[in-house]
Amino acid sequence: MERINVTKSFLPPLDEYYEYLKEIWSNTQLTNHGSLLKQFEKEVSSYLNVQNLHFLSSGTVALQLALRALDITEGEIITTPFTYVATTSAILWERCKPVYVDIDPKSLCINPDKIEAAITKKTKAIMPVHVFGHAYGLDKIEAIAKKHKLKVIYDAAHAFDVKYKNKSLLDYGDISICSFHATKLFHTIEGGCIVSKSKDTHDKIELMKRFGHDGDDHKSLGINAKASEFQAAMGLSNLKYVGESIAKRKHVSEVYDHYLKGKFTIPEVDSDTQYNYSYYPVIVENEKTLKRIMKKLNAKNIHPRRYFYPSLNKLPYLDDQQDCPVSEDIASRIMCLPLYDDLSDKSVKKICEAILS
Repeated sequence: MERINVTKSFLPPLDEYYEYLKEIWSNTQLTNHGSLLKQFEKEVSSYLNVQNLHFLSSGTVALQLALRALDITEGEIITTPFTYVATTSAILWERCKPVYVDIDPKSLCINPDKIEAAITKKTKAIMPVHVFGHAYGLDKIEAIAKKHKLKVIYDAAHAFDVKYKNKSLLDYGDISICSFHATKLFHTIEGGCIVSKSKDTHDKIELMKRFGHDGDDHKSLGINAKASEFQAAMGLSNLKYVGESIAKRKHVSEVYDHYLKGKFTIPEVDSDTQYNYSYYPVIVENEKTLKRIMKKLNAKNIHPRRYFYPSLNKLPYLDDQQDCPVSEDIASRIMCLPLYDDLSDKSVKKICEAILS
């Protein structure tokens, strides 16, 4: 029986990747800002039409560097409870406190109308997430941040090649980050990027990502956040196929819509958003129904994922538990269905028939 996972990593033609490997073998530089990494940063910046981009070892370390680069080493960070745990992990790892603001039930993103009530004297920044690649409340968040003199760091891990009002989602906020993990629409095996609005911040990250020194001159505290030439090679190989991947994923999503729309709650894309079809989330009636559906799908070797679960405000290692009833409710009854480039119409029909039965 064919196994259908929630995602499947795209792999470029092997001979195309091999051409980059030959270049690595020729110049023998494996990491430390080699020629392929420089080429990749230039090409992906051009593709996304953004400036001040760094290619890093992961999206999580990009969030940590974002906080450090903006001199946020303590205090409160307003964020969403409905996302992957890496967002909260980065905040906690940098010894800040996540303050959770509940989500909008339609977009599943942080509800901007509830942000101001959470601001205190200790608040240093707002860290929203473009959940499943959706853009929501950007103008309101910017106005709130400006009014209260707060920084905005967008976790755009899911939002590669998503445009809002004809501009890359990575071009919003003081800093935006993206994940290039193998499970993402566009990947470099492991990796991520950070995009800064300020050139000064960009230059600061340049030092911080490589231990804070330039040659023998040690200028600041830093860590090892560098990506390798092999990751850059995978990124260069994959970049030319992003448009094709999005078109295929859009088709798969439309087949799902044909069977499931109107029968379950499916988040809708904002009319100002040019979407990338990274995920296909479905919200069912209750957690009991969700578990019953997943059990039936698993029996047919179909493996969706409870994404995102649990609601992060209920993580057991937090100092205090904050209530976010909308997030907690949705997190208990949402799953992402399998979605990848070469998922066949026949397989989608099989998945939907199993769910509907």
